[in-house]
Amino acid sequence: METNKIDNIELKYLTVDDFQELKEATLESYGGILNSYWKRHHIEDLTSLFPEGQVVIKIDGDIAGCALSLIVDYNSIDNEHTYEDIIGGKSFKNHDPNGDVLYGIDVFIKPQYRGLRLGRRLYDYRKEVCENLNLKGIVFGGRMPNYYKHKQLTPKQYIEKVKRKEIHDPVLNFQISNDFHPVRILKGYLEGDTASNEYAVLMEWDNIYYTKPNKKASTVKTIVRLGLIQWQMRPYKGLDDLMQQVEYFIDSVAAYKSDFAVFPEFFNAPLMAEFNHMKESDAIRELAGFTETIIDKLKQLSISYNINIISGSMPEVVDDKLYNVGYLCRRDGSTERYEKIHVTPDEAKVWGMQKGNKLKTFQTDAGKIGILICYDSEFPELSRLLADEGMEILFVPFLTDTQNGYSRVRLCSQARAIENECYVAISGSVGNLPNVNNMDIQYAQSAVFTPCDFSFPSSGIKAEATTNTEMILVADVDLSLLKELHSFGAVKNLKDRRKDFYDVIRIK
Repeated sequence: METNKIDNIELKYLTVDDFQELKEATLESYGGILNSYWKRHHIEDLTSLFPEGQVVIKIDGDIAGCALSLIVDYNSIDNEHTYEDIIGGKSFKNHDPNGDVLYGIDVFIKPQYRGLRLGRRLYDYRKEVCENLNLKGIVFGGRMPNYYKHKQLTPKQYIEKVKRKEIHDPVLNFQISNDFHPVRILKGYLEGDTASNEYAVLMEWDNIYYTKPNKKASTVKTIVRLGLIQWQMRPYKGLDDLMQQVEYFIDSVAAYKSDFAVFPEFFNAPLMAEFNHMKESDAIRELAGFTETIIDKLKQLSISYNINIISGSMPEVVDDKLYNVGYLCRRDGSTERYEKIHVTPDEAKVWGMQKGNKLKTFQTDAGKIGILICYDSEFPELSRLLADEGMEILFVPFLTDTQNGYSRVRLCSQARAIENECYVAISGSVGNLPNVNNMDIQYAQSAVFTPCDFSFPSSGIKAEATTNTEMILVADVDLSLLKELHSFGAVKNLKDRRKDFYDVIRIK
């Protein structure tokens, strides 16, 4: 049908008044097969049991297509069920308002209206119902109308060839293009379906927005607010003076109801000024003496200001070995430790810093996060391991003295956001410390990066601070957009990885 001859297309709930027209449309769509249409009492039952599951598309007032559905308990469906098992002899006894999946029992488009993408509208409507009712997904038995031409193939081989576009199957091709995936073969599914040799494919669409009902109070958030602290290096009289400045910044980002306060790498370096008469390797170990006290104070501040604090990093001595470490101080009072895996040549040569060996994601009340300290962001394998654990936000506290060093951290962090389909927040220090050896000048521009897809900024930059200026940067990130990206992005970096060809593995 020519689209310029259409005045009106509308999607409407099916009613009993549509019965006679629906019967005629069904017979026309199914080639006049006797008993291929629903009886009047079937329509009465369906529209009474689940009205929002039964819809028709009307073109200029005439029925052009139809989609009928039930809600069922997925666990109650046998793996080897038939169409009759689902509709219960057309009594629809398996419809369960408290079920967890939408089961499609019929869908068709009249021949003269095919090619107008009306089927896609019906499928999109089903997906919308599924999301609105918080169901796990949509399932149905999909016919294989061209299978009779390839009976030398097993159903599995046939499906694989359809997926590779070696065989055209109008039903399966359409369903796969609408984000449905095959789950299993159903033998003897629809009696009399000789074209499919009575086989069907159980097709499934997963609702990525489904949330398991929880009677307990939940504080897990979708919109997460990040508070990045672009820290100014300056002289301090001592630890109390430095912690006063720390609390000031925590107070500032907490006042904006941020979920995280993020400090840079070695933000406490000004405390080394009193040890500047020592060798650098000795001065850094003296600085490590403040770490435990600082973490205890940050833990108290995370509770009192109701904010998760990422401590950036500090030197810490363990078994007489010096490490670059940081702590996540959750607002529930718990703490977790992370280590810098790759130390820079300067850290190893001047300070004697040792390589870390701890890498993990951290579950918080504002999503699952990962933390990589500065140089670690330049090694994609680390963030890929964290992404495999479900990381949604990657934090990168850093310290760079030149624009070259900063550019390495920034550009690599932007790459991490794209390849791992996550948010990346980098936080650094600015200013100078002329009275601290090996820490005399800093260059930074803190920022929040995103994947580059339609739901995100085209530049991949959510927010960025003013270069080399002391300030806070507050930005919101939407974790639900990441779920949507994983399944419906223009490209799917995580799903499209060739794990059959290469992989990233953890040795320790």
